[in-house]
Amino acid sequence: MTTKLVVRMPIFVQIYKKMESVNPYSQEIIARYDEINERELNLLIEKNHQAFTGWHVLSYWQRGTYFKKMAVLLREKKQELGAIITSEMGKIIGESVAEIEKCAWLCDYYAEATAGLLKPEHYEADVSSSYVRFDPIGSVYGIMPWNFPFWQTLRAAVPTMMAGNTFLLKHAPNVQGCAHAIEHLFMDAGFPDSVFTNLVIPVELSDRVIANPLVQGVTLTGSRRAGQAVAAAAGRHLKKSVMELGGSDPYIVLADAQFNESCKTGVCSRMLNGGQVCIAAKRFIVEESILEQFIEEQKTLLENMRLGDPMLETTDMGPMARADLLENIEYQVNESAKMGATILTGGSRLDNESWFYKPTLLINVKKGIPVYDEETFGPVSVVIPAKDPEEAIRIANDTIYGLGASLWTQNIALAEKLAAKLEAGAVFINGMTKSDPRLPFGGSKQSGFGRELSNYGIKEFTNIKTVWIK
Repeated sequence: MTTKLVVRMPIFVQIYKKMESVNPYSQEIIARYDEINERELNLLIEKNHQAFTGWHVLSYWQRGTYFKKMAVLLREKKQELGAIITSEMGKIIGESVAEIEKCAWLCDYYAEATAGLLKPEHYEADVSSSYVRFDPIGSVYGIMPWNFPFWQTLRAAVPTMMAGNTFLLKHAPNVQGCAHAIEHLFMDAGFPDSVFTNLVIPVELSDRVIANPLVQGVTLTGSRRAGQAVAAAAGRHLKKSVMELGGSDPYIVLADAQFNESCKTGVCSRMLNGGQVCIAAKRFIVEESILEQFIEEQKTLLENMRLGDPMLETTDMGPMARADLLENIEYQVNESAKMGATILTGGSRLDNESWFYKPTLLINVKKGIPVYDEETFGPVSVVIPAKDPEEAIRIANDTIYGLGASLWTQNIALAEKLAAKLEAGAVFINGMTKSDPRLPFGGSKQSGFGRELSNYGIKEFTNIKTVWIK
C-alpha cells in the first residue's frame, strides 16, 4: 500500500477515489487509501448500529475493561504510534509520543471513574421518588482533525463510548494512517466488532452519514467554517451535536507576573505543534510597563528555535502539516504587514521547497487586520499592549472566538475577578491552556458549543431521562 515516491503537490490530491497521506517533511507519499462508496458506507453504519445493541447493555465496569486494555496497548506502542503521527502531520516526535501517553491517561481516567459519572441523580418532587438517568442514544458520528489525530479522536470517542454509544469516525484525509491505527487499537484490545468504525469517505458523503436515521449524534473538532456546515446539517436532521471549533486565545501578562515563566510558557503555548493548535496562545496582551522587555525576550526565544527533521529529538519545531496551511499563514502575515503590522522576526518560509514557516513575531497589530481578527493556525505570535488589566480584558474579548484564555499575575484575587469577565470556555491562571480528562473542554461564541471530557462530556450524547414514581 505504501509508495516510495517524492512529489511536489497539494496533500489532498485524490486519484481514482483514493486518499493520499503525504509526509510534510520529505513530501513523500506515504500511502494511498481507497475511499468507500455510499453502499459500503450504509453497510458500515448498519453494523455500527447493530453493535450498539450489545455494547450498551454492558455495565460501565465491563466497558471500562476494554479501555484499560487499550491504555496498556497505547503505552506499549507509543513510539511506533508516535512515529505515525509525526510522519503524517509533521509534529516533533516528542510531542507525538506525549500525545499517545495522554490518550492512555484518558482511557484509564474513564475506565477507573466507575459508574459515578453516570449515576442517576435524585430530586425531590411531589411523589415518593423521582430521578434522572443518563441513557446512551446509539451511533455517534465523529468528524476529527489532523493536528492531534489520536488525542482528539479518542477525546471524543472514549467518553461517548463509555456512556454506551458506538462511534463512527471520519478522520482528516491526510492522517488516514492514524485513523487505521486507531481502528486496529480497538481490534487489538478485543472490543466487540464494529463498536468503533473508521469511515474512509470524502467530505461529499459526510452529509449522508448525518442524514442516516441510524446515526443519533454528531461531534466535530475543526474550523469555524466546517462547524457552520456540520451544525447546519445536524440541525436539518434534528441530530444532537457538539462543536469544538477554532480559537484566537488571549494570553494576558500583567505587570506583576512571574516574567521569565510567563515568557517561556507563552512561547511553548504558541509554538506547540508548529502553532497548529486551537487553544494555542495567539494574542499576547501585555501591560505597557513590561511590554518592551516581554517583546525582546519573546523575539530571542523564537529566534533560538531549531527547525528540522521532526523525527529527531533535537528538533524544536517541524514543518507545517500541509502546503495549503503554509500558504494561508503566509497570506495572513503578509497582508497584516501591508496594513501596518511590524514583523520583528520570521515572517517568511524557511525556503522555497519545504513546508517550514519561521517562528514569527508581529507588533503594531490593530483591529481590522488578519492576525488580529482571524485565527492564525501556524507559528505566529502577535503582541498587543494594554494600559491596565481592564483594557487587557477588553482586548481579550474583542474577538468572535471564545475557546481558552491564559492570565498571568501574582494577584490571585484579581485574577479570579478578571477570569469571570473573560469570554472563554476555560481560563488558566499562571499556566497555558490545555485539555485534561478531569475538566470540561469546549468554547463559547463562535468557538462552538457543548463540552468534551469530564462528567460533562460523558453526558453530551445521552438521553437525560426523568423517571417519576408515584
